[in-house]
Amino acid sequence: MNTFALNIYAAPHKTRQKGRKMKKSKIAAIIIAAIACLLVAITCLSGIYTITESQQGVVCTFGQPTGIATPGLHFRIPFVQEVIKVDTTIKGFDVGYTTQDVYNDDGESTPEYTSNADSMMITSDYNFITVDFYVEYRVTDPTKAIFASEDPELILKNIVQNSVRTTIGSYTVDSVLTTGKNEIQSNIFTMITEKLDTYDLGIQLVSISMQDAEPPTVEISEAFKAVETAKQGKETAVNNANKYRNEQIPAANAEADRIIQEAEATKQERINEANGQVARFLAEYDEYVKFPEMTKQRMFYEAMESVLPGMKIVIESSDGDVQTILPLDSFSDPDSNASNGGTINNSSSDTDSSLPQTIDELMEMED
Repeated sequence: MNTFALNIYAAPHKTRQKGRKMKKSKIAAIIIAAIACLLVAITCLSGIYTITESQQGVVCTFGQPTGIATPGLHFRIPFVQEVIKVDTTIKGFDVGYTTQDVYNDDGESTPEYTSNADSMMITSDYNFITVDFYVEYRVTDPTKAIFASEDPELILKNIVQNSVRTTIGSYTVDSVLTTGKNEIQSNIFTMITEKLDTYDLGIQLVSISMQDAEPPTVEISEAFKAVETAKQGKETAVNNANKYRNEQIPAANAEADRIIQEAEATKQERINEANGQVARFLAEYDEYVKFPEMTKQRMFYEAMESVLPGMKIVIESSDGDVQTILPLDSFSDPDSNASNGGTINNSSSDTDSSLPQTIDELMEMED
């Protein structure tokens, strides 16, 4: 009787315990599912990554490069893929000197440059010189930059050191300090570029510039500065001389052209005058051939008129007639005869004995 009563009492108690266990199981399953969903969400979110404009990403699947991620939002498979971000902006480093910020009392920083042992080099004429360079480069192939070498920047520094010393060693100290800087930079740039193409490191040389070149001691440095100043003074003097020459040459050419033009004009004038005289002589010769005596007398009288200007020539014939030959008196102005000295009679006392009196005498004078 008692056993039956205990069984009846224990049955509801077992049912309640079983229900509690089932509820706990459901709650546990829900919690596990939530945790799993949360893990999946976290895993998926961890596969999202971003590449900036100054970067490129190398996607590696099981450690092997399988692609390049360009700037933007991307997704990778967690635990399977890995993305290595590479900076593709232009970077640089110093060769031959170090830069250190020096702070003053106000906390402001000022860069201080200090030469190191890498700057000491020897030239082709066996002179020591300190030369500083600044090198700029950038990554062009991220995959090669990561996997082709362990430290591409260190390799680039060694290449730069080798190229710089090789090039400086082929120039004299005067060339390095004065006129050969541009040529040296160009040769170093070409040499480094060729070596980078050979090693194929995935990086590209952007520029290399010579910052400073000076002798190792202060005295030598001052001497070379004096030489450089003298060379600059020479170039200034040469430039001024060339400027003066360029100003004077056009003026001289213009003056030469003017003289040549005047000479040509004088030449042509004399040629024309000579041609006119020749034509006049030929015309007179034609008249002379036709009337030789008359032409001869006319030419004689014209010559006498030009030789004895302003004189009156009076010819008295054998029969006593007096005739004025040169100059001819005006028929319209009878008073002109008086003004010219009047008519000369045949009186030998009034006539100058030094003047010819007849045509025969004139002809004799002509002969």
